[in-house]
Amino acid sequence: MSTSKLLEPFKLGPITLPNRFAMAPLTRNRALEGLVPNPLAVEYYGQRASAGLLITEATQVSKQGQGYQDTPGIYSKEQIAGWRKVTERVHAQGGHIFLQLWHVGRISHTSLQPNGGAPVAPSAILAKTKTFVGGTFADVSEPRALELSEIPGIIDSFKKGAGNAIAAGFDGVEVHGANGYLLDQFARDGSNKRTDAYGGGIENRAKLMLEVTKAVVTEVGAERTGIRISPVTPSNDISDSNPQALFDYIVDHLNALKLVYIHVIEGATGGARDIAPFDYRSLRNRFKGAYIANNGYDFELANKVLSANEADLIAFGKLFISNPDLVERFKRGAPLNDFDKATFYGGGAKGYTDYPVLQSAAAAE
Repeated sequence: MSTSKLLEPFKLGPITLPNRFAMAPLTRNRALEGLVPNPLAVEYYGQRASAGLLITEATQVSKQGQGYQDTPGIYSKEQIAGWRKVTERVHAQGGHIFLQLWHVGRISHTSLQPNGGAPVAPSAILAKTKTFVGGTFADVSEPRALELSEIPGIIDSFKKGAGNAIAAGFDGVEVHGANGYLLDQFARDGSNKRTDAYGGGIENRAKLMLEVTKAVVTEVGAERTGIRISPVTPSNDISDSNPQALFDYIVDHLNALKLVYIHVIEGATGGARDIAPFDYRSLRNRFKGAYIANNGYDFELANKVLSANEADLIAFGKLFISNPDLVERFKRGAPLNDFDKATFYGGGAKGYTDYPVLQSAAAAE
C-alpha cells in the first residue's frame, strides 16, 4: 500500500501537499446563530487534516447566497473569527485548507432570504428540486431573474468573501461553479434564458463564472484560487445542450487566469460516473494547473487514474465523513467505517466528530 501514488507529495502552487488526497466540500448544516462555524467544526476539520488538501463545506458569500439552513458564511466579522479557529487547528496539525465560496442562486427558500424575498437566478425558472429548511427537505421557492445592475454586486460578494477567507487564515479559496448553483445556472442553457450580455451563446453564459473567478484572482492571487465544476451533473435540475463545448470554453479561460486547480465532478454528483458522455481528458489537456478528480473514487480507481496521469489529486467525500483518518486507513489497507446517512445534515457531534480512528478502534476491541 505504501507505494501508492496517492501517498506521494504534490506541489500545489506555493504549497507542498504531503499526499494527493483532497477532502471534498461536504455540507453538514451545523453552523450556529449568525451562521458562524460551530466550534465542533474546529475538531471536525482538525481530525481530517492528514488529507493533502481540505476543502471546506460550501460557504455563502452573502445572506442572499444562502440556500440551506445552518450553512456557514464568510461575510461577517464573527464568521471570519469562527473560521480562523478552524484554520489555526488545521495548520497546527500540519494540514492545508481552502474555503469554498458559494452563492446558491435559485436553490433556496424565501424563509432563508433577506426580508423573505425570492431567491435570485439568471432567469425566473423554478428548479424541480428540494432544499433543507426547518429540519426537513422542502421544495425550493420560485426565483426572480437578476437585474443587470445587480450583477456587479454578486461579483463583489465573491471578491470580498475571498479576501475574508484569507483574513481567516485559509491557504486559498475554491469558487463553487458546480452542482446547479448560481454560477452554473448562468453557464447552462437549461437555466439561462437571458437575452442580455449574460445570456445566449456560450461566451455570454460563461461570463459570470469567469468574471467572478477573475475578481477572486485579483483579490487573493491565482496561486490561491481554484474552482469546482460539474460538466454533466443533473444536480438541482441543471442541464445544458452542449456541455463539452461549454466546459472546453470555460476551462480554456480558467487556464488563461492561471488558476492553481480545477476540481472536476465526473458524472452525476454523488451518483453514476457514466451518466452522460464527456471527455474529461479534454479539460485535463487544456488546463496547465492541477486537476482534482472527484466522484465515486475508491483506492483502486484513484491509483489507476493518478498512475495514468489523468489527475493530480483525488477528492473523496463521504469516505472522509466516516473516516477522519482515511489516509492512514488506505496506507495500511485497513477496513473503512460505514457512514450514517441520518447524521449527514444537521445535528451535533454524532456522525460528525465521533467516528473512530484506527488507534481508538483498536483500543475498543
